[in-house]
Amino acid sequence: MPTDLSTATDALHRQWDLLRGWIEDLDPDVGDRDSVLGGWNVAELVAHLGRAMETLAVVEVAPAGTVPLTLAEYLGTYAGRAAEISEVTQQLAVEISHDPLGEVDRRAEKAFRRLDELGVDQVVQARRGPVRLVDMVVSRVIELVVHADDLARSLPHVVAQPVDRGALDLVAQTLLDIVVARGGWDLEVADPRLWLRLAAGRTPYDVDVLSRALRPAYTSDGVPDLGRVLPVL
Repeated sequence: MPTDLSTATDALHRQWDLLRGWIEDLDPDVGDRDSVLGGWNVAELVAHLGRAMETLAVVEVAPAGTVPLTLAEYLGTYAGRAAEISEVTQQLAVEISHDPLGEVDRRAEKAFRRLDELGVDQVVQARRGPVRLVDMVVSRVIELVVHADDLARSLPHVVAQPVDRGALDLVAQTLLDIVVARGGWDLEVADPRLWLRLAAGRTPYDVDVLSRALRPAYTSDGVPDLGRVLPVL
């Protein structure tokens, strides 16, 4: 079932508030530690959150009649931009090193303010193409949830968890919906966090792992081999 703008906005607020508080409670010296994302340290991963929220802050209303990308198409632009994303993220981390959380905060505030200004679901022009506002917001929830989990795995000594369960469920279902739309399978999420990591390419694909992450909607069916459609991001 498609997510409406109100539900997506609520998930974005909840995930941001939880993650922001979690980051604030970290020891100041953790920024230099390597993250689970190769080539990025924790400070760069935090900076990327600001970049992710800024993407929402700068959207403009698209001209009437503009055909938007689907959410799957929009997310599909990520893979080809990996080197660019990494370069921009590392540059931003240097630029905001004087006040990382404050700078990320300001970008998030602008994003939520822009969302309030737009008010209703409509086609907006984003950096990577036109997309419906609800899909842009959902893509920001995906960014925050995926990278909150990256941060948690990067700092396993921190007991508190930065992933909001409702936002995780929304993201897990959204990523499953994209996969199901491609193959027509009847599947359900069994383990949202494990499925998130498989769909986002954080956990190497394995059919046994997949069978723990997803389950068939009908007991007479099985979980298909999704090796050719994963990762989604």
